[in-house]
Amino acid sequence: MSEFFERNFQVIEQRWPAVAQRLLLENAGELQADLVEGLGSTLSINGIQLTSRHDRLAEADLQAGSLPPDATAVHVYGTGLGDLQNRLLEQAEVEHLYVHILNGSVFALVLQLLDQSSWLADPRVEMLYAGDLAELQLPFFALPAELVLADDFNAKIRDRLISETHLAFNNREFDPRAPEIIERLQSTFGLVQRDRDVAELFGTLNGREVFVIATGPSLEQHFERLRGLNSQAERPLLICVDTAYRPLIIQGIRPDIVVSIDQRISARHLPPEDTGAIALVYLPMADPSVIEAWQGRRYAGYSASPVYHQMRQQLPRGELYVGGSVIHPAVDLAVRMGAEQVTLFGADFAFPHDKTHAGWGDGDLGPQLDASRHWVLDGHGQRVKTQLNFRSYLCELERFVAGHPQVRFYNSSRDGAMIVGTAFHPEFVR
Repeated sequence: MSEFFERNFQVIEQRWPAVAQRLLLENAGELQADLVEGLGSTLSINGIQLTSRHDRLAEADLQAGSLPPDATAVHVYGTGLGDLQNRLLEQAEVEHLYVHILNGSVFALVLQLLDQSSWLADPRVEMLYAGDLAELQLPFFALPAELVLADDFNAKIRDRLISETHLAFNNREFDPRAPEIIERLQSTFGLVQRDRDVAELFGTLNGREVFVIATGPSLEQHFERLRGLNSQAERPLLICVDTAYRPLIIQGIRPDIVVSIDQRISARHLPPEDTGAIALVYLPMADPSVIEAWQGRRYAGYSASPVYHQMRQQLPRGELYVGGSVIHPAVDLAVRMGAEQVTLFGADFAFPHDKTHAGWGDGDLGPQLDASRHWVLDGHGQRVKTQLNFRSYLCELERFVAGHPQVRFYNSSRDGAMIVGTAFHPEFVR
């Protein structure tokens, strides 16, 4: 045990004994740690620099300089080398500084190598593991290196941090003033005007169970069971997302409702033949040729996006929740229709079994398996490949589930991402 560690640990043990005990269990010896030098120096963990190697303090000053002037309580995710914490504590307006550990082993290693006692002993500081809380706290700073190095326990908060950080960038495609958006909404205006209001479906279930079907690879495990529902007089209502429709039809499974929101969905995904008994729920950004060709009942709705603000004023329609993916309005529709129990199929948010989607080839729906550089924990507690936007969609679904405690949510597979707030369905989970 180094002199630094003893001094640092003594402060932690006195102030946060539970954190101290957890830090003793961390295995810092498994980390590949190297000193990296430039104009200055820093620590590299598993090939990731914790800070700048040229000027750590200037980097911390740059970060601290973006603190909102009225922020008295600040959250820092990641511990780094302590530079940002020290800089924030130099600002008189900061009354509370919450430090959320994203990788316990990294922090334990830093405690051995550098004196951190100054910021640790400051009475304004509180410390906890990021994963101890279900949601991220605002305003926050997130140390970029530790968003990469975050360990399994803290991965859910890491995903929320990255999703929040990317929010403005992701929303750039949905500018209501963009010519292509204006053109699309003009082309679907007449359809929305003629078609039914999605709100007509709200409250119509009378407690009937709903299966919401997405296109994750685990869906393929359930084709046979879902096909068997065709012969049942009383069966759950089947709501599927647009990309799941064709794989289901090929397997002889006919959903009751298809939900579509994406302007890139074409007749290839939603072939209109023999759809007379299947309802289509859509948002006006959908392709007008796909909507018009649909033979069954059609229901239009909106999301809360400002894209629909003007059309909503002219043509009032029901609203569905959208958090980036079509899975969100599909689940919200089930809840608004009155489902007391919702079971998710193919809601993987990941690439289990080295596949991207059920019923589609690698890259057919966009992402290719070889391009996946990220991970989530699956229902077995193991890391499984994914991509960044899938992790954001997962975060938003978990938030939706947490906001509807009156509904029982089940997941039909352990192979995809663990979805907080859901239980594994005893009939479908192997």
